[in-house]
Amino acid sequence: MSEAQQNMDATFDHDAAISARAIVRDFEAGQQTIRVLHGIDLDVKKGELTYLVGESGSGKTTMISIMCGILWPTEGSVEVFGTDIYALSDRQLVDFRLNNIGFIFQQYNLIPTIDAASNAAVPLIAQGMDRLEARDIACEMLDKLNIGDQADKLPKQLSGGQQQRVAIARALVHEPKLVVCDEPTAALDASSGRRVMDLLREVAVAEDRACIIVTHDNRVFDLADRILVLEDGRITHDGPSMPEDH
Repeated sequence: MSEAQQNMDATFDHDAAISARAIVRDFEAGQQTIRVLHGIDLDVKKGELTYLVGESGSGKTTMISIMCGILWPTEGSVEVFGTDIYALSDRQLVDFRLNNIGFIFQQYNLIPTIDAASNAAVPLIAQGMDRLEARDIACEMLDKLNIGDQADKLPKQLSGGQQQRVAIARALVHEPKLVVCDEPTAALDASSGRRVMDLLREVAVAEDRACIIVTHDNRVFDLADRILVLEDGRITHDGPSMPEDH
């Protein structure tokens, strides 16, 4: 291990769900290099429901993608539940994400040729579970999200909000330690959005788990333990509620 790596390791909060240090992310645009994240340090505690809020283009999706091992940082390191994820091999990183992280994306990414229950069961099947057992567990999760009666329907037969809840079921079905969400209530009415956030809070406050959510939905701001505001690639607010000027 290099001296720089040793110094980085010493600064990690090994008891945190996520410990990110000096995160920089650059993107190339023609002859220009655009810096989207500017040396972010962040710890997300276990048992914490954290919101990441900011205008479009502030770097929110880039930040959560780096925190869960989808996008490599240009500089910096990330520990997730004590594992330095960017020190893993590609295969190890895939396995780590499968077993420890649930993702809810803005694009639902459902498989169009299989029904809702089969879509929700994908992580369990990928872990090697029997398909029928996986489907039963997936149906239970769909029931929790109030769409159990849609289990046999293909994605094209579902509304946008129903598709989103299938994607949420898929993210939660394997009981991941970390749930990372990008606008999970965007396509939902107030009642459904509240139900989803209550379920995510239930996940987050469980022992040795955490949930971080990108959202603009002020209907659910009161459910957060912590709200981070990201502006121009920097965290400008960190507190239990939104700042008064937002």
